[in-house]
Amino acid sequence: MDFNLTEDQELIRRAMREFAQEYVAPIAEEIDENSSWPADLYAKLGEKGWMGMPFPEEYGGSATSYVAYAGAIEELARFCAATAFNVSVHTGVACMCINNFGSDQQKKTYLAPLAQGKIGAFAITEPSAGTDVGGALTTAALQGDEYVINGSKTFCTNGPVADTYIVFAWTNKEAGEMSCFIIPKGTPGLQAGAKIHKMGMRSSQTSDLYLKDCRVPKENLIGKEGQGLKIAMNGFDHGRVGIAAQAVGIAQAALDEAIAYSKQRIQFKKPIAKQQQIQFWIADMVTEVQAARLLTLQAAWMKDQGKPFSKEAAMAKLYASELAVRVTNKALQIHGGYGYCKGF
Repeated sequence: MDFNLTEDQELIRRAMREFAQEYVAPIAEEIDENSSWPADLYAKLGEKGWMGMPFPEEYGGSATSYVAYAGAIEELARFCAATAFNVSVHTGVACMCINNFGSDQQKKTYLAPLAQGKIGAFAITEPSAGTDVGGALTTAALQGDEYVINGSKTFCTNGPVADTYIVFAWTNKEAGEMSCFIIPKGTPGLQAGAKIHKMGMRSSQTSDLYLKDCRVPKENLIGKEGQGLKIAMNGFDHGRVGIAAQAVGIAQAALDEAIAYSKQRIQFKKPIAKQQQIQFWIADMVTEVQAARLLTLQAAWMKDQGKPFSKEAAMAKLYASELAVRVTNKALQIHGGYGYCKGF
């Protein structure tokens, strides 16, 4: 069993670290404070190939492995969790639906621009349907050569800024048939709501989405009628790997800061890093971060091998997201009062 990354995977991880240090770190605090969307940054991410990492080159992607993709998301999250989240949802969920189930024409028309920097959004959650996707109310009725879609979505990541929306709606609710559609920005009847102001990851733009007699050509149906839930679950699997990688990156950044501070903070005439309790905490943090990283890489590796990875992706997301909370809290405690201060 080889736990080493390949040379290409290491190079991609290092390249993202260098990119994030140059372009993300200098603005991360500002865009979080102002809840702003740095359009120039996402254009640069697209230009450098980061917005379409795992997709075929013929559709504008970089053809990386999912292990390499997860490593890049982790590195990006170390510098800005919101930016990593936006890229992860765009790539692992929205674009992945087109890549895995779309027609060749859909990939050429929509996936290629998305892989090169246009922004994708995934719209399935509704006010009445969070975890219970079956509680959704949005419908799509076929009229001639078009589907007429009515309903609303909420908590749509990238909603206010997306160029392309992946939208789910019932085509036959009585039969339990949900379908998946590509809807470009500017389509009549489609409107993104106002930006939702969140307590964290504020530069990640989130909104409601309203669809009123929104007419979508039949050619924009992804896959077949009734495949929507299958497409959504597949997207969730891929997205969970990205969220796990993001959580690992957040935790690693907090751990790095905690170690650095503990070495220079003097109490009782010695660095607090020499206090046994701090050493216990850091040992636990290091262990948990590495465990979460390995779970994440296992899920990504299984995807690369063509193996089922739903369980592994869910395990990685569960453990890594809870771990990120524990590690950042410990890091805050190690910083003492300064941990509760902005700008420190």
